[in-house]
Amino acid sequence: MLAPKPAPYTYTGTQTYVVGDPEGPDCAVIDPGPNDAAHIAAIRAAIGARSVTAIMCTHTHRDHSPAAAPLAEQTGAPIIGCAPLVLKSDHPRADEAFDDTYAPIRVLEDGDQMRGTGWTLTAVATPGHTSNHLCFALEQSGALFTGDHVMGWSTSVVIPPDGDMGDYMASLEKLMAREDSVYHSAHGAAITKPRQLVRGMIGHRRQRERQILRLMGEEARPVADFIPQMYKGLDERLIPAAELSVTAHLIDLERRGMAAQEAGVWRSTCGAHA
Repeated sequence: MLAPKPAPYTYTGTQTYVVGDPEGPDCAVIDPGPNDAAHIAAIRAAIGARSVTAIMCTHTHRDHSPAAAPLAEQTGAPIIGCAPLVLKSDHPRADEAFDDTYAPIRVLEDGDQMRGTGWTLTAVATPGHTSNHLCFALEQSGALFTGDHVMGWSTSVVIPPDGDMGDYMASLEKLMAREDSVYHSAHGAAITKPRQLVRGMIGHRRQRERQILRLMGEEARPVADFIPQMYKGLDERLIPAAELSVTAHLIDLERRGMAAQEAGVWRSTCGAHA
């Protein structure tokens, strides 16, 4: 079910999934979405007469998890999934703000499972977009519910201080090693060639990294000076997200000893790059 709240960073809105046999006795709800009465009513209608074994959140941006609490109250279901996270930041934010109402009774670690009648969901830890991000693998079908880690319409935004580019790249490599047959993300259509898409996403990020290294090799510069060179014709509304994404790359390069900054100006520490 789509919570139809389109925005520059949420596409047409956020998708909620109900997992389980429609005629079975139980189900799980993945990413219940924003606290919107009409959307919660749509979830309840999809649940029907089934009991809800778990309300499961991939992460705690406000377009994903705020409906968990009211849905739990209405169904008696436990909230189980990612860890809670409240990020206080004075930096400009281009992603959805974090949900400080999220309170799971159980946090799933990598490999932990939830089971129902005819379904098993396995947590796959995929930090990067956020530090608490999980995907959920439906063992019976080969489907992976990817939240915002891999989306069907755009690459995921990685925004410091919680978003971490190094973790994000490692999580993409982790998915490359899996054999899931289809991805269902929170934004966009189903992804039927998942490894091909993930391979392309890794290549895209590596290309961005090479661009940054080349530009720093030419001269030291503040983050804003990277954007016109790297994002030709970018919608002005997306400039803050681009700057934060470049910052995430720069922080990762700094950790790897390839970049350094002083007073907000970044320079290469490994010479010019082609």
